[in-house]
Formats: sequence, structure tokens, C-alpha cells
Amino acid sequence: MGAAVPLTLALLLATFRAGSGHDEVETRECIYYNANWELEKTNQSGVESCEGEKDKRLHCYASWRNNSGFIELVKKGCWLDDFNCYDRQECIAKEENPQVFFCCCEGNYCNKKFTHLPEVETFDPKPQPMPSVLNILIYSLLPIAGLSMVILLAFWMYRHRKPPYGHVDLNEDPGPSPPSPMVGLKPLQLLEIKARGRFGCVWKARLLNEYVAVKIFPVQDKQSWQCEKEIFNTPGMKHENLLEFIAAEKRGSNLEMELWLITAFHDKGSLTDYLKGNLVNWNELCHITETMARGLSYLHEDVPRCKGEGHKPAIAHRDFKSKNVLIRNDLTAILADFGLAVRFEPGKPPGDTHGQVITCAAINL
Repeated sequence: MGAAVPLTLALLLATFRAGSGHDEVETRECIYYNANWELEKTNQSGVESCEGEKDKRLHCYASWRNNSGFIELVKKGCWLDDFNCYDRQECIAKEENPQVFFCCCEGNYCNKKFTHLPEVETFDPKPQPMPSVLNILIYSLLPIAGLSMVILLAFWMYRHRKPPYGHVDLNEDPGPSPPSPMVGLKPLQLLEIKARGRFGCVWKARLLNEYVAVKIFPVQDKQSWQCEKEIFNTPGMKHENLLEFIAAEKRGSNLEMELWLITAFHDKGSLTDYLKGNLVNWNELCHITETMARGLSYLHEDVPRCKGEGHKPAIAHRDFKSKNVLIRNDLTAILADFGLAVRFEPGKPPGDTHGQVITCAAINL
């Protein structure tokens, strides 16, 4: 009996602390704002009472745009049970440069203030090892050996030199000069970065008199660039619900080389960005879903001969998510980002038609 009393008191104390900790982050009311209040026929601002299921957590959120330093508030209000919002006391957006900034938090009116603090990668400097005697000798002797080789080569060339104009016809046509490495590259003007992803960044650019999107890969991600280029060049990839491919180019040389994919540009951005700043009605939702399913169905389809372009094999996207679905001005869905896609050609296993190895960590659903 004496031992049961302390145990009961300990359980009651733990229950009290757990309950009080939950009350500290409970969200009942949030600051409300709607920039499209006239169109959506709602209040412009005020306080919103949050309601939801008993076993779901409630949060507050805020979304805004940054137009050249001018903050344009889009929406504020209640947000329902999002793991990314758990235990956040302040409304802080951590994405580096999205089209629409978004943050969420827990606690009454916690979305009154909002800010943008992108995550910064930190690297711990490793201590430099002490050079060994062998390394010192190698670094000392290599320049001497290299200089000696240059002197010997110059002496050999001097001994075996030819007369200045021996066996050369001065009237002979030297032929055309070698082509410039920039020949064939399109006159593109990069304007602004619209998104950053796993394999590079996407720029809005001007090509002649129209806007295009330029996805730039670093040279170390050449395999992903090569894969996406091959998928775009597959016969039958021209479809109203697949991203329009324009060209693929290499810019620069050696370690400074950049690999470009040039595609059509869609100003509304990805489905993720669009839904963060806009409400859709039932008809718009059905249209987005239908066109998204139509594009995915066509991608999976095996077409024996497509519009005179040859056989189109079935293709698996393998990275299908809202960030890889673009939205046209009429809210038609466009499938994009085929860097992890794989073709299924008759008589060949997928590994023979696609060299990239995928892991569970590579796909972010």
C-alpha cells in the first residue's frame, strides 16, 4: 500500500504535465486574411475560429509573395493537421525561393507575424593532415622533373625542326576555319530563377520573342540530364498534357560546363505553388485531375506507331508528385520532370533502356 501511493502520485503528475504541455500549443483561433475576398465573397480580414476532428491537430498559416522586396500578403487562416507544422511556435517559411511563400505554426494567433529564414547548409571543416616526408619529396621533385621534360622536348624539337616554309605551298587554300563552339546555341537570355530542385535550378528565360523555361544541370548530374533528354526525344512524347520539349544544349567547357534543357514556360508554376495561393472550385478541381490523369495514362500507354514518329514505349515517371505537375493558364495539368523516368521496350528489361539506379531516398513523394 505504501509503495502504491508514490506510484499513483507520479502518474497523476505526468498526466498533468502532458495535459498542460498540450494546452500550451493548442490552436483555437488564427488571424484571418484573404486577398481575393471580393472574388470569393468572404471577409477580407479578422479572426477565424479553427474547427476540426478531435484526433487531428489544428494550426495557423500564412502565405505571401515577395515581388522585388515588396511583400504581398495572399492568405491567412486555420490549417488542418500537417506534420510539418507540429511544435512550431513561430510562422517561418524555410523554402529558398518559392513562387508563393508558406509557413504554419501552432498556438492562437501565431500567424500574426511571419518571416522567411531559408535553411543554410553547414559544413564542418576537416583538419588538414600533416604532410609526410614522401609527399614533400614528391611535391618537390615533380616540378623539377616536369621542367626537365619540357627542356628535353624543346631540344628535341629544335634538332628535328623543318625549314620555315619547307614542303608548303603558300598559294594553297587553307580551307575553312574550325567551327565556333557556340554555333547552334540558341540566343537565350536568362531572366530569373523560378525553382530549385534535386538536380539543378529552373530559370525563366527569353528565346527570341517568347518566354521559355531553362533547366540547368551541373556537369556532375550529366546522367540525369541525359536521361531526361532521351525521354523527351522518345517518339510520341508530344502531347497536350506533357511538357513541351524545345532543345537540349551544352554550355561552357570542362568543369565549367552546364547542361541545359529548354522547355515551354508556364507562368502559374507547379500545382504545389498554385494551391498554396489559390482556391479552386469543384469544376476546376475536376479539370485539373482529369488532365493530370490523361497525361499520366498517355505516358504509361504503349503506342505501336504514333503520328508517323515511330513506336512509343510505355514510360514510368517514378517521381510523380504535385511539384512535378505544371499548371497552364486554363488550369490544364502538364506533367514535367522526367529525370527519373524509365522506358519499357519490348524484349528488353528496364535496366537496359535506362542506366540510372534509383533508391527509396531518391523519390520524394
